Amino acid sequence: MGATLAQQPVQKPVEKPSEKKVEPADVPEKTENPAQIELLETKIRFEANGDSRKEVHTRVHINNELGVREFARLNFDYNRSFQSVEIPLVHITHPGGGTADILPSAITDQPNPAVVNAPAYQDVRIKSVRILGLAPGDLLEYRVTTTTTHHPLAPDFWLDHSFDRSGTVSQEIFELDLPASRFEGGDRIDSYPTSSLDPMGLVPPTSNHPSQKDPTRLGMIYISPKTPEASKEKTKDEETTRLHYVWNTSQLDNSKLKANSGSIEPIDPDVVVTSFWSWEAVAYTLSALCYSRSWPPVDPPSIGEQRKELLATLGNDSQLEEAVYDFVSRRIKTIDLPLVSSGFHVRSPSDTLSSSYGTPADKVALFIALLGRGKSSCSLVPTETYWRTVKLYRPSPFEQILVYIHSSSRKLYLDPSLEVAPFGLIRSDLRGRDVLIPRDSTELMGHVIRSQRDYYSWQEIPRDLPFPSVQRVNVDASLDTRGELTAKVHYSMRGDNELLLRVAFHQSPEDKWKDLAQLLSISDGFRGQVTNVTVSDPYATKEPFTVDYEITQPKFVDWSKKPVRIPVLLPQLGLPDPPAKPAAGSATAPIELGTPLEVETQMTLHLPLGTTAAAPTGTAVQRDYATFSSKYAAPAQYNHKGPTVTASRHINFLLRQVPAERAADYNSFLRAVLGDQAQDFTLERESAPAASPKPAPSEASPTSKP
Repeated sequence: MGATLAQQPVQKPVEKPSEKKVEPADVPEKTENPAQIELLETKIRFEANGDSRKEVHTRVHINNELGVREFARLNFDYNRSFQSVEIPLVHITHPGGGTADILPSAITDQPNPAVVNAPAYQDVRIKSVRILGLAPGDLLEYRVTTTTTHHPLAPDFWLDHSFDRSGTVSQEIFELDLPASRFEGGDRIDSYPTSSLDPMGLVPPTSNHPSQKDPTRLGMIYISPKTPEASKEKTKDEETTRLHYVWNTSQLDNSKLKANSGSIEPIDPDVVVTSFWSWEAVAYTLSALCYSRSWPPVDPPSIGEQRKELLATLGNDSQLEEAVYDFVSRRIKTIDLPLVSSGFHVRSPSDTLSSSYGTPADKVALFIALLGRGKSSCSLVPTETYWRTVKLYRPSPFEQILVYIHSSSRKLYLDPSLEVAPFGLIRSDLRGRDVLIPRDSTELMGHVIRSQRDYYSWQEIPRDLPFPSVQRVNVDASLDTRGELTAKVHYSMRGDNELLLRVAFHQSPEDKWKDLAQLLSISDGFRGQVTNVTVSDPYATKEPFTVDYEITQPKFVDWSKKPVRIPVLLPQLGLPDPPAKPAAGSATAPIELGTPLEVETQMTLHLPLGTTAAAPTGTAVQRDYATFSSKYAAPAQYNHKGPTVTASRHINFLLRQVPAERAADYNSFLRAVLGDQAQDFTLERESAPAASPKPAPSEASPTSKP
């Protein structure tokens, strides 16, 4: 059970500590915080069976109206199925000495907005306190108690804690009360054996947890070297021995923010408590997210029937993976809840199937059940890429779950929670991550188990896409005699940008598509009012995603100027900036180009009759990491409809990065591309014929009025 299951009781900004030394003369004048937390006191007690109690006592001085708005409502997330939240005290002291207590009627308990229309998740809730009458100068004091019993992962538990370093908290007290039997005294890291484990030892006994039965399987208490000193003692509580830690800090100075060189990582928490003894133990416990451990496996009737229905629509069994993926991603609505909100627990696949909705973890479990045992696994994706070597074993780093296909014909990762992602395409920020893959019991049958690592594996998600990444943009524009520009813009894309746009348009109502297209046009450097937006079906994932819109810009040119210069009406090509000069003693980092991508852009511009145009000069640059070319044309002779000028640019990113030692060569390539994009077309209009003089009265026609 993690302390992160209950929302932090104080809304305070999280800032990255700076390691740069600042001279006194450069220190800016200190600004007043909207609210200053004078005291943040947290007490957490864990029991050997995984139950816990967390008490938070906070005193906040409200400095200004921004602080009033910040603390006008306090929200606390919890899961009613295994947690309860009590708010016994909310008290306001006014500067003049008057006081006010918030009545129980001001406390509400509602389902999380994400689950309002999902009855199966009504236990995921938010308890809120509305604080009326708060004003600058007031002192707000409140207490919150979160009690956890029968957590889904009990008797295991874990906790991550970092002390405030933003200057928002004047005094912070943090107390930990732990059962000594689960830690052997604590203050250790990597002091447990790595010998082979008996295969059946993975299964927790029904009466005793492995950490209680086997003394070699104990958790750890990790205290970072950058953490302030704590008082600690062993105490007796009836017949059990407990470990008691107390930290009492007062506005940690910047010198303590610097990560110690002996620290595992600069971003590790100050304190980590975990009852897990290895990544194997974490992987085994979390494998319940994906499939039942029953043996022999027996599918519920609804799962077997649905699999038969899918197979009946296919030519052969080899297409089942894509059919199951399409069914789960499209037909099962995603309820966007993080793993921690459910206590790392999922519903049964049959329940998810019957309700037609599920969390990302529920949808992964349903996919694995429909595909059949031994054909896929769940993969647990941590927040960072270094967890393979970090030995702070606990579930909290894992915030994303994917499907891992490991058939004889292919190996790939899927994310059915996105609903409109093409088969095999996952978010770009997940590719290249280290992932923990628990072994399905079907995989283990018949295998020789030599060590605990045979029960799980760390793998790296491939960076490559399942298909080439291509983006094509076509602009068909017209410029009239008033200087107004109208254009039709067509996008066709495959790859990461395709996924971003599919998800954005899928999740937005149609009346908001114009706003999305407007943002797209602005990001590509177009100005004007967007209208008539159409997109292809986001579910048609086997074809490129297309977006079409029209854009109008009055007064695009002023024909009175001689000559008129206009930019090439094509999207600006995004290239990484050149590397910054490294600090003394530091190595220059390579230049990251990202996923290989081919971009083709074309423009046709129709000009009014009587206009002449001069085109810029095209460019061609070739490197092994990228190529670029451009072509511009303006006809020498014009027909009665007026001239038409054309332009095209083509860039192809071939490699993911440019080595640091080739920075000068990349700068040359970048200058060539930027120089080409800065070129303009030059336009000139023939002068309008002079108006005929008005005839004198004697020369007026017979029908003219005098």
